[in-house]
Amino acid sequence: MATTGAATPISPTSYELVGRRIQRVVADPGVQKLQVVTVSRRDDETPDAWARVLDELEATDGVEVDRLTDGSVRIGWKRYIDN
Repeated sequence: MATTGAATPISPTSYELVGRRIQRVVADPGVQKLQVVTVSRRDDETPDAWARVLDELEATDGVEVDRLTDGSVRIGWKRYIDN
């Protein structure tokens, strides 16, 4: 019987890393109270991955993404959008 080696873990893509980072930021209890957060692209995140995540957020009902002049974005939902 042949033995199989340990599976090689697959590294997440830049897109997945950007999405996970924003998800962690948004899930923070303090951010949840405010229902708005401002985030910027990090140097280790590709512009394409950043743009793809923002495009998907903008297409999500109940989420508003404001692109700011400094390159950061303000992501808001629920109460923030109602004001």
